[in-house]
Formats: sequence, C-alpha cells, structure tokens
Amino acid sequence: MRNISHQIQTTPRRRRFDGGFTLIEVLVAMAVVAIVVIAIFRLNSQTIDMTNATRFHTLAPLLAQSKLADIESRTLEDATSDAGDFGETHPGFQWQVSVDTVFSEILGESVENLKKIDLAITYNDTGAIYRITLYRFFHE
Repeated sequence: MRNISHQIQTTPRRRRFDGGFTLIEVLVAMAVVAIVVIAIFRLNSQTIDMTNATRFHTLAPLLAQSKLADIESRTLEDATSDAGDFGETHPGFQWQVSVDTVFSEILGESVENLKKIDLAITYNDTGAIYRITLYRFFHE
C-alpha cells in the first residue's frame, strides 16, 4: 500500500467575527424601538385627553347645579343674564347664563313671571360645552 498524501490547498478566508451586530441589525432594532416609542407617546397623549374630558363631564354638571341653585335663590328682578368663572376653586371653568321671558298666548298673563334660563359651562376654550335649560316661575 502506498501512502499518498494529498495536500489540499485552501485559499485564505476572512475570519468572521461573531461577537457583534451588523449595521443592518442595529438599524432594524432602532426602527422597531422608534415605532414602539411613538406608539407609547400617542397612547399617553390620548390618556391625557380622556382624563381631561372625564374631568369636564364630571365637574360641569356639578358646577351647573351649583350655579342653578344660586340663580333660583334670586328674586325676579335679580334674575338677569350674566357670565363669569368659578374662581380659584375650579380654574379654567367659565359659565354663561341667559335669562329670557317666555311668551305664550295660551297661558296669557300668568306667563309674566315665567323665565327661560339657559346655562352653559365651558372649560378653557377647548370646545367642551355643557348646556342646560331650565324654566322657572318666579313668585312675587
């Protein structure tokens, strides 16, 4: 038996360094992180908007009830259209009241002391408006 030894020549190959990430992998990871961060910021913004809307829809009826109680405690001469805010206790909330006389041919003179009271509660010019209409008969 002959012993033939073959020498295989190999061309030198580049050694691959497996210890890090390629540029493409880093860019893809950054894109994924950016998308997640944008989604979180959008969710946070929506949460703040919903919190403000809930606050308005909770406080506006209570403030309207308070203002209507104040209007109903007045006399006929004191029941006039007016506007204002709720001061430091509820900053940003404004109110506007409109008092109008009701006319009716059917009721005749008994309508003289019947007033239509429109009350609007707004918050910081956000477009949020709570409206209520009340009819009140003022005794002399």
